[in-house]
Amino acid sequence: MSTMTLSTYGSKVSVNQGFLANPSTITLNRRGRLARTFVVLSLAIVLGSVVSAKAGAGIDAAPQAAGSFITVTVAPGDTVWSLANRLAGARDVRSLVSEIISVNSLASVDVATGQKLRIPLT
Repeated sequence: MSTMTLSTYGSKVSVNQGFLANPSTITLNRRGRLARTFVVLSLAIVLGSVVSAKAGAGIDAAPQAAGSFITVTVAPGDTVWSLANRLAGARDVRSLVSEIISVNSLASVDVATGQKLRIPLT
């Protein structure tokens, strides 16, 4: 709700309508409204792309060095755990098992006889 005040200064009358009055005399034509809409949409697209780019920022996807893998053919009775246990050395076997699964993009720990697996050395 707004208030209207009238005050007279000499022979002039000024009207103050509060927040409802348009303080500027600038009006946008069709081209100006289109330009304003374009600028707002462009800023929204840029903001959306920045937010979506930051969404995967926590993923650690550092590539491995070219010579840091060996290829092993799975023998009958071998499991990912037995291969990791055999090749781990001083490393943690559990971390090597998870590395083997992620490097070879395995859906589970099941492996087939004759399947070739890449084993990280470092």
